[in-house]
Amino acid sequence: MRFGLLYHHQLPRPWAEDSEERMLNESLDQITLADRLGFDYAWETEHHFMDEYSHSSAPEVVLAAAAARTKRIRLAHGIVSLPPGVNHPVRVAERLATLDLISGGRVDFGTGQGSTQLELEAFGVNRETKREQWEEAVEVITRLLTETPFTGHNGRFIDLPPRNVLPKPKQKPHPPMWVACSSPQTVETAARNGMGALSFAFISPEQAKERVDAYYETLASDECLPMGFSVNPNFALVLPFMCHQDEQVALDRGLDGAYFFAYSFMHYYVNGKHRPGVTDVTADFERMRHQLGFVRDLGDSALAAMDPKTRAERAALRRGIGTPEQLAEVIRAYEDAGVDQIIFQAQIGANKHEHVCEALELFAAEVMPEFEARREERDAAKQRRLEVPIKEALARKPHRSVDVSDYVTKAERPELAPRR
Repeated sequence: MRFGLLYHHQLPRPWAEDSEERMLNESLDQITLADRLGFDYAWETEHHFMDEYSHSSAPEVVLAAAAARTKRIRLAHGIVSLPPGVNHPVRVAERLATLDLISGGRVDFGTGQGSTQLELEAFGVNRETKREQWEEAVEVITRLLTETPFTGHNGRFIDLPPRNVLPKPKQKPHPPMWVACSSPQTVETAARNGMGALSFAFISPEQAKERVDAYYETLASDECLPMGFSVNPNFALVLPFMCHQDEQVALDRGLDGAYFFAYSFMHYYVNGKHRPGVTDVTADFERMRHQLGFVRDLGDSALAAMDPKTRAERAALRRGIGTPEQLAEVIRAYEDAGVDQIIFQAQIGANKHEHVCEALELFAAEVMPEFEARREERDAAKQRRLEVPIKEALARKPHRSVDVSDYVTKAERPELAPRR
């Protein structure tokens, strides 16, 4: 079991002049502390134009700043939006390789198709083809990172002539690859593509076991055809987070943040109407929270009136919030289900920076050691189990490079050459 932190850089209103500056620097302080405490991953999402929900529009900049402040924690994109209109494959490859070098080989490459129409429309991305754009971009990026020179690509969405991308990453053949997953079907797609599964849904241990079993069964089968040049066999899931010796204090400090995260997600993805730069998501949350069940004690009658699916979703928001003993019990259940990493969301809603830091220190001191003690044995068992299937999967991967030995680019200003 590994432990990570996920940053959306949420910033509920009201905003002061220095709110974004303070929020970003507090996030970097938390990542620096997590590095010292032994957390394994710092994940940065990528979103655009999503007031209050996510101000994480330049994750590569934040991860570079984190690289300068840390020594061992892995620096992970969760995820890079890969439609070429949002991020051109050459720029993705260049940024990944540079970050990998300056961090000493600590980068993980989470990938995704992009999410809301609010974002994709602004970049001219057709939602109907975003999956195909993602697939083509993954192929091109992995080749850009591994071929010297890249031998060119002529596709539906991307045309690139032969070029040599510089620099190349420290990790060979390239940083470990993940893909965002929100359903059982996308988890199996991750396995077929040889990628780690980033499950961003707040699923129960029972749901996790079903998805983990399907993931590893598919990854070990003939269906696995890696999109990259290595296989990353890992299943990670996300939970809200707050830890305190007193359960009620943990709930006081963390539950409203989890509620705001869920509400703001619904606002952008499910049923909200948004006026860019104007809509006050926090005010809407406060007005609607009781009606939607985002309150600590709903009462028996309100609970009885709530449909089972919504009731389960609200209960899931408490799963990573509690005492060290409670969190250890929850994590054991996910460990038994075969989950490889728990990614905590602590910097959400109006959660206070000092409370997040206190929770990280307590969790590292009282919960993490138990799981670290079992890590080496579990890793070795997984490696033995998957060694042959991974080797066979990589042998099935087709190679698309071609001979470009006669390809030459011409100088731009031949008239400046000395005359003979």
